[in-house]
Amino acid sequence: MNRITLALAAALSLTTPAFAQTPAPKPRIEKAADLPRFTYKLDAKVEDVVRSKERFAALSTQLRRDVESVRAGYDIADKSTQRDLLGLLAALDFLGGQYDRTLERVEQIRALQDKPADKLLSGLRLRAMARAAKAHGVGGEAYVRAVGEDIAKEIAPLPRDVVENGLKEAKAGAETMGEGRLIGYLREAVQPVVDANGGVLSSDFAPALINIRLSITSVLPLKATLVDTYGAWLNANKVSKPDIWAAREVTLPADPTAKPVVIAVWDSGTDTSLFGKQVLRDKSGKPVLIAFDKYSKPARGELMPIPKALQARLPQMKARTKGFSDLQSNIDSPQATEVKTFISSLTPEQYKPAIEELSLAGNYEHGTHVAGIAMAGNPQARLLVARIEFDHKLQPDPCPSREQTERDARAAAAYVAFFKTHDVRVVNMSWGGSVGDIENALEKCGLGKTPEARKATAREYFEISKTALTNAMAGAPQILFVTAAGNSNQDASFVEDIPAGIVLPNLLTIGAVDRAGDEAGFTSYGPTVKAHANGYQVESYLPGGERVALSGTSMASPQVANLAGKILAVNPRLKPTEVIDLIVSTAERTADGRRNLIHPKKALVAAGLK
Repeated sequence: MNRITLALAAALSLTTPAFAQTPAPKPRIEKAADLPRFTYKLDAKVEDVVRSKERFAALSTQLRRDVESVRAGYDIADKSTQRDLLGLLAALDFLGGQYDRTLERVEQIRALQDKPADKLLSGLRLRAMARAAKAHGVGGEAYVRAVGEDIAKEIAPLPRDVVENGLKEAKAGAETMGEGRLIGYLREAVQPVVDANGGVLSSDFAPALINIRLSITSVLPLKATLVDTYGAWLNANKVSKPDIWAAREVTLPADPTAKPVVIAVWDSGTDTSLFGKQVLRDKSGKPVLIAFDKYSKPARGELMPIPKALQARLPQMKARTKGFSDLQSNIDSPQATEVKTFISSLTPEQYKPAIEELSLAGNYEHGTHVAGIAMAGNPQARLLVARIEFDHKLQPDPCPSREQTERDARAAAAYVAFFKTHDVRVVNMSWGGSVGDIENALEKCGLGKTPEARKATAREYFEISKTALTNAMAGAPQILFVTAAGNSNQDASFVEDIPAGIVLPNLLTIGAVDRAGDEAGFTSYGPTVKAHANGYQVESYLPGGERVALSGTSMASPQVANLAGKILAVNPRLKPTEVIDLIVSTAERTADGRRNLIHPKKALVAAGLK
């Protein structure tokens, strides 16, 4: 409103009766893709922006303006998004020396938390940092000591069973901190995005600069204190959580007369040598297999191929998987020590090959680990391998395109047609993607002149993929599809994750809890998530036969595929909708209403197990 309009409005108010006016409703954000986008022109390398107080101040002013405009101008349905926006402002407040304001933001974030552990641990570190900075400034010995004392005082009375997992993860995060890794991320993951887009960075990637500056200037000096503080609490609270799952589990007896139940593990590949007679084989005795590479072109081999240059490193790659698992469990092992040293001491030059190798190892191992969970305790189960190949590069390969999207769509249909041909009854899908993932990949590849153009293209490609996957599953009503909710601690429907956010009568989405049934901090949620299973430090196979515990909704989903396979072994006449009803109706709803914990024993009795 300009000055003339303001003056006219004031004059009219003197002669016109006053009426109470209802403010116009704010536009409501129902999907993550509907959030506004912003761009930032950088006049220097991202590393220089992060290290320079002046350059960072200019960027932070723009970021703050845009974040506050979104909060003021829109009604955002999703609490996770509200928390993320407040978290950016809290970090900017701290970096700008506004410590009281930081503390206010942290409490606002805590009020938006739903998970019990998050309500207690949310903002723990930043709150202690703000209090210490108020009293001592940032970075000195007094600051470091005060942060440690503050955190120790706050966590001392907290209930062990609620916060134990979160503090283990906090300790592991502190142990693997290192400046080289942070700078390597800026150089190898963020700078190429800027270079590909003419010196411009979008609001999807710009927050990384805030978090890295905060880490370098204010968190890294705390590394030893954080490790010691969290470690002291964990050492004083060593009693293991109760395991609710052992009493619920059922191992079926072998029955030569029973009809086999074919379970497809639609994943990164499976080492079938570990599963013996449980593998579905063709007439020649070979494992039944369908595979496409990352370009959605037909491929061979039941495991993701490892480049020749890295094959000799496979034992070390798998040892690091165990090391990460031990770190997460607060287990002091040689593998955990090696991983801590390796990750925290990375130089910027080592960052890219190291991270890509770790990602490759994770992809190589994932499907076998999932299959081990899905097939356990069911002699009637027969494993069908449906291998997909995930990209492990920092920069997308392939970049999104209409041609690639259409190949992906045809591949999805081909997988499901293959399942139908081989009488598959249950399919496990421990993977997912969203429209936001496509938009980010477009920006990384320098495709799309503006955020609006990328948004439109991403939506077009996403709808092609979603429609193809939905139609393929809907066209196989005799197959039960089980999928993981996701590990982003978000509403899967709000972010439009697929398959987790798809609604079909023969699709069941699964969230993760731990061995005691407490909600995992990473698990996504939302209206499509109908049941929860153990997804925290679940032991299963890696290729070659090693057994390692891994965490994720990827591990929770095959627990339910396993249960579905057992139900069908007991009662093969059941339809997918009936199996879903048995699983969901026999699950136990927790008092807070957030979790519906599967109960295999009850479900199998309801299915007819004697």
